[in-house]
Amino acid sequence: MNTRFAIFTMILSCNCIYGCEAQTTFGNKYLNLEKSIVMPNVKGRIDHLDVNLKDQLVYVAALGNNTLEVADLRSGKIMHSISGLDEPQGVGYIPQYNEIFVANAGNGDCYFYNAKSFEKTATIHLSSDADDVRYDSVDKKIYVGYGEGGIAVIDAETHKQIADITLPAHPESFQIDKKMGLLFVNVPKSNIVGVIDLKQAKLLNKWQRDSPSANFPMAIDTNNARVFVGYRHAPRLIVYDAKTGSEVSSNEMTGDADDLYYDQKTKEIIISGGDGYISIFKQQDSNTYGQIANISTSKGARTSLLIPS
Repeated sequence: MNTRFAIFTMILSCNCIYGCEAQTTFGNKYLNLEKSIVMPNVKGRIDHLDVNLKDQLVYVAALGNNTLEVADLRSGKIMHSISGLDEPQGVGYIPQYNEIFVANAGNGDCYFYNAKSFEKTATIHLSSDADDVRYDSVDKKIYVGYGEGGIAVIDAETHKQIADITLPAHPESFQIDKKMGLLFVNVPKSNIVGVIDLKQAKLLNKWQRDSPSANFPMAIDTNNARVFVGYRHAPRLIVYDAKTGSEVSSNEMTGDADDLYYDQKTKEIIISGGDGYISIFKQQDSNTYGQIANISTSKGARTSLLIPS
């Protein structure tokens, strides 16, 4: 395994482990299976993950099981399970306050938990479908996509919502570019990538396209002003110029993707797809990204977590 990063891929459905034969597998040297962590009490699909690096814990939003699973990377075991959730989708670890933040799709509630005692410390109610989560550790702000078109901005210290960003439809993955003072967001139902001004908490621009469609995962390269967007119909990785919104590169990739990462050190783009593959692309020059791997996983394994350390 490349020692500069580890990728932690989770199967969305515990009952959906099939072989994958549709695509060609290559580049297996770029990833090596280190260990598998069994979740014996989890049923149904899971969603996003986050990591507590200090304690070597991964938090898993077990959406279908209505729980948050706490996986110990050292022992390779589930060490705790938080129950009573309502379709948890997004999760974020807040290191400054040692808290876990969980966004629930079912009731729209967002819960704060003490990461040591696992006791609930606060609740913020959003209208519906609380989804993806991003934490800005510098400004101590939590961003949560939710409802029919909104991103809530929450103060991590006070546990209070301090702003609301209006969008034309439900947001999927979004990324914060502090250098440009912008937030980029996928809005698949409107076929746009939205550009939001962080200070104004306002949608400034829309990058519209009809094909491909269903843009779900996203990553950014802040050094080179690039936005990486994964589309599901048809499966393509589109690279945009973050300043102009113009298309820089387009490549086929794994299907049904839900997570996408850019490793600044290796200049690699890593995409996990529900078709049962991890696609890896490497930046060759400022405008060229070539695929170097297509690694077989399991059908339905579309969420993942990149830990670049």
